[in-house]
Amino acid sequence: MKISVIGLGFVGTVTAACLCELGHEVVGVDLDAGKVDLLSRGHAPILEPEIDQLVADVWRCGRLSAITDIAAAVARTDVTFVCIGTLRLADGSQDISAVEGVIQHIGKAIAGKAAFHSVVIRSTVLPGMTRGHVLKLLERETGGQAGEAFGLAINPEFTREGSAVADFRAPSRIVVGEIDALTADRLVSIYSGIDASVFRASAEAAELAKYADNSWHALKVVFANEIDAIARLAGVDGHDVMDIFCADDLLNISPAYLKPGFAFGGPCLPKDVETLTSWCQSNGLDIPVLAHITESNDHVIARVNADILREGCSRVAFLGLSFKAGVCDLRASPIVTLARRLIGAGLSVRAFDPDVSRGRSLTTGRDYTDDAFDDLGDLLVDDPDGLMDWGEMIVVASRADQYGSALSKIESRHAVIDLTTSRSRRFS
Repeated sequence: MKISVIGLGFVGTVTAACLCELGHEVVGVDLDAGKVDLLSRGHAPILEPEIDQLVADVWRCGRLSAITDIAAAVARTDVTFVCIGTLRLADGSQDISAVEGVIQHIGKAIAGKAAFHSVVIRSTVLPGMTRGHVLKLLERETGGQAGEAFGLAINPEFTREGSAVADFRAPSRIVVGEIDALTADRLVSIYSGIDASVFRASAEAAELAKYADNSWHALKVVFANEIDAIARLAGVDGHDVMDIFCADDLLNISPAYLKPGFAFGGPCLPKDVETLTSWCQSNGLDIPVLAHITESNDHVIARVNADILREGCSRVAFLGLSFKAGVCDLRASPIVTLARRLIGAGLSVRAFDPDVSRGRSLTTGRDYTDDAFDDLGDLLVDDPDGLMDWGEMIVVASRADQYGSALSKIESRHAVIDLTTSRSRRFS
């Protein structure tokens, strides 16, 4: 395919050279004549392992060229990758003025073409920017609609400086944020020579995926350093602690706990997080990330509480009450915390949880349940069908098999908040 890549910095140069390696004909574009001159002579304008040889190889094959004219590049190609850097303003907000300027030039060039042209945003932009801002700029400049006069998608890059070529050749996945199907199809075809899973998602999900990646990587670094600081306080080697931590690939280094849902709770996590942070603070050690875990968890409960109150229902039925499915333990259950807040707001609350009901019939089970019922009265019911008839708002806290009958009785009259999945927290 004939592709233009606008912006010959780190991302653009690697993208251009690697796309050539996949067999595509690429025109690199940059306003910096020095970069264009280097690339036009088969030399990389950046310092990066493997890039010099790769640029030289694809240039000798005649697949890579470079110019300073955006309009000419758009006229000669079918797809344009926008690899312009985004900056951070003094207040922390994103500066996309450079991207806007390039998009305006691209739109004007597309307006002069008869053939369909696809625009692919490779720059890192905030959720909603591609559909809400870039799309409007292109529509204004072209006078047409996405999917008709032009195509648009976002294709975030996940390459790292120092290993960018290797990352491009063997990515963990390829993400295509789709605005129109033809452009998304073109992107899938462009990357067909790479053995990697392709995720076709909404533009907004693709945009946020890049920020999720970078935020997670930053959080991992900060977490490890805070654990090291605690280890020093305890007189042990932080590397020894993290070696033990990283050896667990069932829960610690795995997808476990990384699905959005409701707040954490139970007899261990809340207690241990608060105990550790309290000990650190009493010894003068500031650990801001760990110290704010509980606060962040409380915000999850508060958001759901606000969602329920916003619906205006007076009778709320919970399916599940324990801190996780399959147990009778109500200690520090976030579901119980939520129920208490709703009762405090004047709502009527009932719950069906057969595990908790069975647990209360056992001496040991009562140790894990009775304290929670001191101020909840007759909240627990044994008849799920009657509960569904009574409830206006259904809060799904568990989708275990034992709730199947109740779930099957959800009706259009019910407002429903599902805490077990982020696919659709609220549905009705």
